[in-house]
Formats: sequence, C-alpha cells, structure tokens
Amino acid sequence: MKFTTIALVVGALGNANAAPSRGHHGSIRNIQVGVRPDYLVSMMDDSPLKRKLESCSEKPLRKTDFSVSHRGAPLQFPEHTKEGLYAAARQGAGILECDVAFTKDRQLVCRHSQCDLHTTTNVLAVPELAKKCTKPFTPAKDGKPASAKCCTSDFTLAEFKSLCGKMDSSLSSAKTPEEYLGGVAAWRTTLYDQTCSTLMSHKEFIEITNSLGLKFTPELKTPQVPMPFEGDYTQEDYAQQLVDEYKAARIHPSRVFLQSFLPDDVFYWIRREPAFGRQAVYLDERVDTPKGYEQAIADMNNLARKGVKILAPPIFALLSTDSRNRIVASEYAKAARKAGIKLITWSLERSGPLKDVAKNKEYYYQSVLSAVKDDGDMYEVVDVLARQVNVLGIFSDWPATVTYYANCFRL
Repeated sequence: MKFTTIALVVGALGNANAAPSRGHHGSIRNIQVGVRPDYLVSMMDDSPLKRKLESCSEKPLRKTDFSVSHRGAPLQFPEHTKEGLYAAARQGAGILECDVAFTKDRQLVCRHSQCDLHTTTNVLAVPELAKKCTKPFTPAKDGKPASAKCCTSDFTLAEFKSLCGKMDSSLSSAKTPEEYLGGVAAWRTTLYDQTCSTLMSHKEFIEITNSLGLKFTPELKTPQVPMPFEGDYTQEDYAQQLVDEYKAARIHPSRVFLQSFLPDDVFYWIRREPAFGRQAVYLDERVDTPKGYEQAIADMNNLARKGVKILAPPIFALLSTDSRNRIVASEYAKAARKAGIKLITWSLERSGPLKDVAKNKEYYYQSVLSAVKDDGDMYEVVDVLARQVNVLGIFSDWPATVTYYANCFRL
C-alpha cells in the first residue's frame, strides 16, 4: 500500500508528538500531526475525498479551533495531564479541555470523573492515600472482579497533586492494588507513561492554555457525591466557582466554552453569567435511548428559546445512513440547524480500531455501523460531520487527525 508523506513530520507517530518539557511556555507555531493522518488516508477507498486529503500532504499546518482536544491526547498520553495537554497543543488543537471536579478542600482540578482516580492515577499504590478512598481496593475473589472507588473529593488539592497520572485502565482479575493499575487496552500505549505524569488544578490548566494562546472548554462534571457537599457547597457554588477562576485570570469570555451534561448548569450560566453563558455547551446524553433521542429532537426550539446556542451530542447522534448505505446527517442534526442551534461533537479516536466497531456495537458509531469497516472510514465520518452537519468542531483523543482534515479544508 502506498503512503504519501506529510511535511513537518519527524519520525514516527509517537516521536513526532513527544511531550514538550514541563517548563514549556509560549505559543506553539510548528504544528506537527505525525504519521497517523497519512496512515488513515492510505486506508481509505479511492474517492474524491481521499484524493483531496492526499493533495494536502505537503501543506503547512496551523492550529485550528475545529480541532478540540478531548482530555488532552489520551490515545497515547495519560488523560488530563500537563504532558497530554502540551501534546494536544503541538497537534494543532485550538481548544483544550479540562473536565472539572472538586477536591475535599473545594479546589477545582482536571479529571474526567469525580471518582476515577483508581483507574487514572497511581493512588492505589500510595498506601497512606489509598486508605482514604471512598471504597478501598478489594481483590478479585470467588468470581467477583477487583474493585475500588477513589474520588477527588476524598483528597485535598495537595494530596491530589502528589499523585501521578496513568493511562485510564484497570485489571478486573487483580489480586493486588499494583495489578489493578494495569489492563491498558492493546491499541493504547504506556510509552509516554514512564515517569510521573503531572496532574493539574483547573487554575494551572487556565495558566498553561492561556500561555499557549489557545481557547478553553472546561466541563463541570456531574458530582458523584451528595450535593450540597458537606452541607453547604451547592451545585450553583460549584458552577460559579468555575466561572470565577476565568474572571480572576482575566480571560475574555469569548475564549471560554463552558460545558455541562446538566441543563440546569447551562441555564445558570446563561442567567447569572451571560457573557460566558452565551456560548455555554449543553452536552446532550438524552440521545442514548431511542425515546430520549426523539425527545431531544422535539425539544430543540424550547432549548433555543431558553438561550442554549450550542449542543454537543456524541458522534452517532449526528449521523445516519441513506438507502445506499452512505453516511449522512441525522434528523437530530437537521432539527438543530432548523432551530438555529450550533453543534459540536465527541469523541473521535476513542473507539479503538474501527474494524471491530460493528462486532462490538461500539457506542460512538452505533448509528452507522453498517457503513464503517475499518480505520479508513474515519475521515468519511469527519467529512460528513464537517460538510453536511456543519459542526463547529470535533473533540478527539488524538487531535492531529482532526487538525489535518481541518487544514486541508481550511476550517
């Protein structure tokens, strides 16, 4: 199979995107996408889209807001770490994400879930901290899988910052905490997890992203502890604290895309912080059930009247197939456009090899399983999202993939 060559590529995928030093500051001008985009294009069936993407192989690259970093670059770097964040920036993501949770002393930190520390950090290997977890480690026994539950709210900010990030994984058959930290999927890697990957507070995320000259998309994670937390820290306090940290850093609201799965958070920002709320993103998981999908379509005009201007459903909600089994825009996508609501979607490069998605009935591609046969179809999906659905941007676990497409089509 013939491979084209992308300019500005040095070495293999990993080498081209190795994390900059931890002291790196200043905007990144030399955008590098590595060899993965070229590999994906080489796998495509012959088509006008493939020939267009091949024609861009020597084109200089720039950062683009169409490429949105999902948790950094977690296809290969531990998620929500400084190293992953810099990798995403080097790959041309114009918007960086921090999923926001709170600590025991009510400080905001970057974590995909309030209670994922047992799978995304080394906390279980630190005995004095592991004993503080909501549910300490229990080994596999009598047919029951190993388990643990460690939350940001179990620890102070200082304790959280003492941890090391790792690839999100666990081993259900584990007999020891150290074994439980394994289980990394074969299509991911621990290559960039050889040292202590650096966890971030939300304030540090703001500082780094601002130093890079990029935009912000913080997601207020749904709490997994009863609210008000410890009796007096309310959901509104939490939502307001998020905004206040941007204000304190003097970040212009136009650079910030607040996100939440809870519509009341979005409505709060629209009402109380309109400068930020006007581009707050409602992450729409109603589409996870057929009934919820239909309700979401019917609710478009109502959301628009309430001031919601951007919706972000998972990829499958925006796609369907036609009578010729071609990937096309879905009824949800058409309803959003009719209501004047803009769209962002998530998350590309999170599914593993696409040759397995139909067999596994994979989440992100569930509406187009019949049309997806291997990784060569990834750019077909991106192209429909970009040119038919007209999304503002695509969250990706490997931003280089989207950056390359966006540069080719001048997005």
